[in-house]
Amino acid sequence: MAFGINRRRIQKAIRRLKSLPGGINFFKYTFNKMYAWYLRLIKSPRVTHPSSIMFEVTNHCNLKCITCPREFQYGEEMAKGFMDINQLKKIVDEAYPYVDSIGLTGLGETLMYKQLPEALEYIRQKNKGIITTISINAHLPNSVELVKLIADKLDTLQISMDGIGEIYENVRLRGEWKLFYDNVKKIVEHCRDKRADVMFNFVAIKENYHTMADVVEVAAELGVDYVNITPFNLAAVTAHNIDYYDFFHSDTFISELTRAKEKAGSLPGVTLTCWDIKSKNEFKKCHLPWNHFYISWDGYATPCCAKPFPKELNFGNVFDDGLMFCLNTPGYLEFRKMWYENKTPKFCEKCHMVDLKPIKLPYELPVN
Repeated sequence: MAFGINRRRIQKAIRRLKSLPGGINFFKYTFNKMYAWYLRLIKSPRVTHPSSIMFEVTNHCNLKCITCPREFQYGEEMAKGFMDINQLKKIVDEAYPYVDSIGLTGLGETLMYKQLPEALEYIRQKNKGIITTISINAHLPNSVELVKLIADKLDTLQISMDGIGEIYENVRLRGEWKLFYDNVKKIVEHCRDKRADVMFNFVAIKENYHTMADVVEVAAELGVDYVNITPFNLAAVTAHNIDYYDFFHSDTFISELTRAKEKAGSLPGVTLTCWDIKSKNEFKKCHLPWNHFYISWDGYATPCCAKPFPKELNFGNVFDDGLMFCLNTPGYLEFRKMWYENKTPKFCEKCHMVDLKPIKLPYELPVN
C-alpha cells in the first residue's frame, strides 16, 4: 500500500478510540470536545483543554543540520536546556483526561533527555490510549539501547532522514551515513513486534530533493513502513528569501516527487505521505493556533513548532501560570482573532503554510 488512505492515522485513531477515558473522565472528555466545537461554531478565539500538546523536552542536539532553525539567527540566540520532569508531569496532569496525543520532541535530539522513559511511562499510566510521538536522529552512541527502553511505550518513532550517503552527510552535518544506516536497521528490527511504528521524515531542499525516491527505496530495504516528505520551512530561517519556495514549483522538483511516488507504488509495505500541497495557502490553513500547542523546555507557550523561540513571541509560561491560563491570554486570543480574519501575523511570515503556493499535480498524494 503506497498511496491512498493514510493507514497510520487510522491505526492511531482506532487505538485511541479503544482506550478513551472511563467513568467520570469520559464525561469530562466528551463535554470538552463538545464545548470546543461550540466555541469554533460561534467563532470564539478561546480554546478548551487541548487534544494535542508538544513538549520540547530539550533543544540540545548532537548534529548541526542545514535544515534546522537552530542553525540560524533565532536558534543561535535561544536559551538551551532540558525540561524539568516534575514540570512536565504537572502539565500532563492538567491536560488529562482531555488530551489525545502528546509529542515529546522540539528542536533538539529527544534521546538526549534522560527522563524520556519516565515521561512516557507517566503518560501511559494516565491512559494507555494517549498517542505518543518522538523524533530522533539515530546518531547517539546508545540510540539503539535507548529505543529499546521506550519502544513499547511509544506510538510513532519518527527518524529524520534527509538524503542518502554523501548527500545525507552534507545536510546533516556531523552525521555519518553508515552509523545512521546501521542504527536504523537495529531499531527497526527491535520495533517490529513492539508498539512503536517507525517513520522517516524527509525535509526537501535544493541539496537533497533528487534523493526522495532513493530514501523511499532505503525505507523498504530497512523495513521502515512510512516515509513523509515536507518542504523546507523558511519561517525561522534568516539565510534564505521567500523566493526559495519557487523551487518547489519547478519541473525538476515535481519530476523527482513523481519518481518518489512511483517508487513507493512499486514497493509493497511502504506508505508515502506528503505535506498538503493542494489547499490554498493562508494563515487559516494552519491549525497550530488551535491545537498541538508547543511548550518550550523552560515552559513558554510559543505559537509554532517551526519557530519555537520564546524571545520572538510567547504567550506566557505554563510552569508559572498553568497551561489553560497561557492558552487563553489576551495575546493568544488576539492571535486567533487574526486567524479568523485571515490576517497573517508578522511572526508567521515566510512560513510554507502561508507563502508556499499550492503545487499542481496530476495525481493525489495522501497528507501526513
